[in-house]
Amino acid sequence: METSINNKSSRGIDLPPPKTEIGVWGWLYKNLFSSWYNTLFTLFGILLIYWLIPPLIEWSFLKADWVGDSREACSREGACWVFIKVWFGQLMYGRYPIEMRWRIDIAYIILAVSILSLFIPKFRHKHWVGVFLFIGFPVIAYFLFVGGSFGLEHVETTRWGGLFLTLVIGILGIVGSLPFGIVLALGRRSEMPVIRTLSIAFIELWRGVPLITVLFMSSVMFPLFMPEGVNFDKLARAIGGVMLFSAAYMAEVVRGGLQAIPQGQYEAAKALGLGYWRMMGLIIMPQALRIVIPGIVSTFIGVFKDTTLVLIIGLFDFLGMSQAAITNTNWLGFATESYVFTAVGFWIFCFGMSRYSMAVEKKMHVAYKK
Repeated sequence: METSINNKSSRGIDLPPPKTEIGVWGWLYKNLFSSWYNTLFTLFGILLIYWLIPPLIEWSFLKADWVGDSREACSREGACWVFIKVWFGQLMYGRYPIEMRWRIDIAYIILAVSILSLFIPKFRHKHWVGVFLFIGFPVIAYFLFVGGSFGLEHVETTRWGGLFLTLVIGILGIVGSLPFGIVLALGRRSEMPVIRTLSIAFIELWRGVPLITVLFMSSVMFPLFMPEGVNFDKLARAIGGVMLFSAAYMAEVVRGGLQAIPQGQYEAAKALGLGYWRMMGLIIMPQALRIVIPGIVSTFIGVFKDTTLVLIIGLFDFLGMSQAAITNTNWLGFATESYVFTAVGFWIFCFGMSRYSMAVEKKMHVAYKK
């Protein structure tokens, strides 16, 4: 028998691989049962899932109340999603007038269609879509949201709220923090002492104070230093505070990417006769931003979640409206449903940004592992 096996091996006949190396069993062995401690963690995970998932499904779906429009429709055996159904409009739009919410919906549709067009591989006008998103769409959204022109009734920003307000603050904070952070990062690495000192002072000052303090100062203290009769909208001040705060963190992320670029890249750009701004715009900055994509998106996610702090200055964002709903005397005792719905909403947006970041990394051939 041994001679026969040796003869087959000498003739170049390959034996089939072990079952623990291929197929489903191979994957299970490699990822879940490759060692005794891996097996122990796998069994513990299975037990934990058995304890948590069935009761969660039973509470969320099987015994949940879905139909009705009042507290009496809730049996309390499971989740009462009737509560979310009744408050859904305010959770999404805040106190924005019901008859005018179509303006927000139109802006959402325009934004969604524009973003989805960027994912079409054969679409040839993506650069024009990008220009529209950064220039055209903000103008259209402003007139739709605020009104006061083109026959649209004016809506005060004090009536904005819910997920709508969260998206406004989050998107503007994200879009504004990146270019400002790039400028600060370049300023911190500048060879001019005044520019470098000012950039360092700004970054360290804004990173050294909590965002709650920034929002409080922008809402309460900032108007005291303005000339009499001059006042800025509270929402605009909050957006400015979030933008400046996140720009300080973004600057350090971008600076890390700039420091990762080899010195040879700078020398090669100078050898080609490129000036400072052309060297940064064409050679250095594209490589630096490509390296720090995970850090940039992580900062974006942090900014989006930090929008919940605007409740401290009286702006009712998504989480703020959820808290307001559970304090209503007619709906006391439904805090769990409110917080679960809010958490799932935030998770969807944050997970979407994370997955998009991975897709960009993979497309740009950045070191990426699933």
